[in-house]
Amino acid sequence: MKKDDAELDERKIKILDAIIRNYLATGEPVGSRTISKYTDLNLSSATIRNEMSDLEDLGYILQPHTSAGRIPSDKGYRFYVDHLIQEKDREVTEMKEFVIEKTEKMEQVLKKVAKLLANNTNYATMITASSNHNNKIKFIQLSCVDANQVLAVIVMNSNIVRNRMISVDEAVDNEIILKLNILLNTALNGLSIEEINLGVISQIKEKAGSHSKLVNDVLDTLAQSFKEEEGLEVYTSGATNILKYPELSDTGKVTNLLEAFEDKEELASMMAEQLGDTDETGIQVYIGNESPIQTMRDCSVVTATYDLGEGVKGTVGIIGPKRMDYEKVMDSLKSLKNQLDGVFNNKTLPNKEDDK
Repeated sequence: MKKDDAELDERKIKILDAIIRNYLATGEPVGSRTISKYTDLNLSSATIRNEMSDLEDLGYILQPHTSAGRIPSDKGYRFYVDHLIQEKDREVTEMKEFVIEKTEKMEQVLKKVAKLLANNTNYATMITASSNHNNKIKFIQLSCVDANQVLAVIVMNSNIVRNRMISVDEAVDNEIILKLNILLNTALNGLSIEEINLGVISQIKEKAGSHSKLVNDVLDTLAQSFKEEEGLEVYTSGATNILKYPELSDTGKVTNLLEAFEDKEELASMMAEQLGDTDETGIQVYIGNESPIQTMRDCSVVTATYDLGEGVKGTVGIIGPKRMDYEKVMDSLKSLKNQLDGVFNNKTLPNKEDDK
């Protein structure tokens, strides 16, 4: 922190912030009476005038000779920009910590759900991690790492965070980064990848001017981040329950079924089929030859989609013999669907006794 900056207490910082924000909004010099209405300090105009006089002596604001109001100096703008960047960096850090905690919690919950379902039904179970099929940009934060690298942090509406290091051929300072952050967030916030068309990209690049290459790299990073979210993580449990049913215990069938259960890509493909219909969050039943997985055609597979809101969905499935207890399975899935919606509101998950 610079020496003069250290001399600014909280009250002076709030007054300086109010002067700069007012001036940015109106372009007019800002007086003490305006500041007294603008801030929550509950100070008299006289006290504010004294503080403004101190800020002027320190070089943060200027008083045009034609007006009693004050305007920011270059030093004032620099203080404002630096503190704004620090504030945004802090917001991104807090968001990343929240998302990491939320993601870890979700993985633990889904693994527990798969195990509980397997125990309750005596069938094999599978569940996908939540996937966002309506991803939209919530926030973009660019930060300088060094002379040749910029960190892009992309937060999506499901609070998924992606970090990417971008190499730059040109030197960029914090003021350029701040302008690009404002440009990108103004243009892209609330848009899905499908809505970022050539027209939108052209407008952003035009406004970015000489920094259009960096903007293009950020847009490429966005596209890659959305693409990564298309994959599904699948958690399974209870595969050995299949051995309990004579019609499935044939060595060849068991081997094929267990191999199918280990092929997470094939399972994810089947589960994604259920997610593909964004209007369908009900129960889907595949009986025998209806199964999209060849080696599961001696079984029945029952799936349901859970919905966490904002387009964030996942699928849970139960695999058993064709003579499975369909009523119990569907009741279990319906109950689970409702309870998964409240996972992050500290609602309880079903336990083994709940289905008895």
